Amino acid sequence: MKYVLVTGGVVSGLGKGITASSVGVLLQSCGLRVTCIKIDPYLNYDAGTISPYEHGEVFVLDDGSEVDLDLGNYERSLGVTLTRDNNITYGKILQSVARKERIGDYLGETVQIVPHVTDTIREWVERVAMIPVDGKEGPPDVCIIELGGTIGDNESRPFTDALSRLSHSVGSENFCVIHVALVPVLSVVGEQKTKPTQYSVRDLRGLGLTPNIIACRSTKVLEENVKAKLSRFCYVPIQNILSLYDVHNIWHIPLLLKEQKADEAISKVLNLTGIAKEPSLEKWTSMVEISDSLHIPVRIAIVGKYTDLSDAYLSVLKALFHASVAFRKKLVYDFVSSCDLENTTKNENPSAYEAAWKLLKDADGVLLPGGFGDRGIEGMILAAKYARENNIPFLGICLGMQIAVIEFSRSLLCLSDANSTEFKPETKHPCIIFMPEGSMTHMGGTMRLGSRRAYFQVKDSISARLYGNKEYVDERHRHRYEVNPDMVASLEKAGLSFAAKDETGKRMEIVEVPSHPFFIGTQFHPEYKSRPGKVSPLFLGLIAASCGELEAVLNQVSIHKDNQPMVLGNGKGVDPNNDFCNGTNKKSQAHLV
Repeated sequence: MKYVLVTGGVVSGLGKGITASSVGVLLQSCGLRVTCIKIDPYLNYDAGTISPYEHGEVFVLDDGSEVDLDLGNYERSLGVTLTRDNNITYGKILQSVARKERIGDYLGETVQIVPHVTDTIREWVERVAMIPVDGKEGPPDVCIIELGGTIGDNESRPFTDALSRLSHSVGSENFCVIHVALVPVLSVVGEQKTKPTQYSVRDLRGLGLTPNIIACRSTKVLEENVKAKLSRFCYVPIQNILSLYDVHNIWHIPLLLKEQKADEAISKVLNLTGIAKEPSLEKWTSMVEISDSLHIPVRIAIVGKYTDLSDAYLSVLKALFHASVAFRKKLVYDFVSSCDLENTTKNENPSAYEAAWKLLKDADGVLLPGGFGDRGIEGMILAAKYARENNIPFLGICLGMQIAVIEFSRSLLCLSDANSTEFKPETKHPCIIFMPEGSMTHMGGTMRLGSRRAYFQVKDSISARLYGNKEYVDERHRHRYEVNPDMVASLEKAGLSFAAKDETGKRMEIVEVPSHPFFIGTQFHPEYKSRPGKVSPLFLGLIAASCGELEAVLNQVSIHKDNQPMVLGNGKGVDPNNDFCNGTNKKSQAHLV
């Protein structure tokens, strides 16, 4: 097994995940089979209970595990399906060690960080690296390991020790270290400074890990004299000093790596000569050129609770981007804080209220993503009401679907007290209720999680047609509350259609308003399985409807040979079967992807 370790230095947030994913894309283009492992040194068992503001979105895998958002980057860019074991946390490691100690696996030894914790980490990595991820038999060729945090953090010490031991046990010809570090420019001086990277490399070496490649993050292209200086002081060949400067489109990163012959550098370290082919990124390059050339905009308002951090809705943004590029439109998205849409804000902060409503009214389509808690709920209900009454294309996901049901109950059933028991336990008309599937006494890992099957009930519904008129679909879930089955008949009589349900018929999976051009809510999260080559049908439908071209898409949907929906050419350049990944954009008033 060959290993590529990606570490980060100087500051956090440099893009280790994007770098690791891009390296994976490059190696795949060389004909290699690639798997990924993300290490998070925090003591949490998983990401499930961490605030989106603290750690970004929680990504859910098929097996129901709640993991770091970088595993979403890996799945999207590499086209693989990962498991809970591909995300290692300190909490998982400590739990494993404690369990072994309790059953006597250590035979009376005094259990310590070294060797018991570090050996557990190393054994975990070696075991997961051998698991097939692409449907083929046998282990992958390369395992990319991303070490979260910043080199020098106290909490990551056991992991750096374990990875150092792993590098020695497998040999230098099987272990390549890529260190991502910042090369800042001080505005006063105006030159690229290498000292932060030098100190970071020194710390890395002190922990027993020697960098083979340094990926320098900078605002502009790294100057040749700066490369030479880093090579001289960090003892890394100058050709292995890579410049990962800021680009307007994150899809350029694999191309930057190829241009700087990163594949050759990795191949030389790992002795892949004769195994790795010349990188073939022609299709990737074509997709980058297409995405860069788009100019006809489609504007989507994302009305949510965590709009101060774009990473809280990372998978939603990527799914929107996949769909918009497939439809040959330039995505423009606006984050609208649901709190700012509420009447209380109108009195307290009228400028924020007016700005939020302007963004909503200027949008071609509205999307309500998932979330928890009662903050901003009334604003989300107002957004759903506006979209429904004004025939604005609407997609509600998880909480967004529940909001749509609440709004419909209030407006069409005239139940002014209609609500979710999550927000108002004593409500007289609970249209959303708690439907437990796990422990009611714990928070982590107790929701309805992972891939579940939804059966279509209305064959000619928009959602069924978008999915290619399949009998059922498997999508990933993450929720505790669901539509109250006792209110379904009343809601259907008032005009709401439950287009898909689970196998029992008691859990509502997809809701539609048939009289509306496009008003769909899903209890599942379709964004988790959206891929550049397999665009989510519902996101594609939202983009098409927002462009006024939904019917043309519905008339040409067919089933692809791999049982994934595809859209045939319609003269608009629609082609969701592309093979590229997406990146993250900083928050601004309007976002161009």
